[in-house]
Amino acid sequence: MTARALSVPPVWLLALAGAIVVGVVAGDAFLTWLPVVAAVCVLVTFGLQLALKIKEGLVLRILASIGGVLAILLVATIVLSLLHPDALGRLIS
Repeated sequence: MTARALSVPPVWLLALAGAIVVGVVAGDAFLTWLPVVAAVCVLVTFGLQLALKIKEGLVLRILASIGGVLAILLVATIVLSLLHPDALGRLIS
């Protein structure tokens, strides 16, 4: 397997699992917890890249991991905003 196949999908799965847990547990406070999921995914990304010890393509693997995390969390934010519209109102006011 390539380094990209070993290091990128696990971070995406972590982001998806984190978004699901936040959606189920946090309720209206999802805007507080989704950035925490993003931060954990960034730390895991760097940890996986350091564990691989492969220099070639490091920046592309990090971009793929974090870009995927941002896309997953964007979709989660949109879905949770539709389910909890009052949360956005508290953010604005």
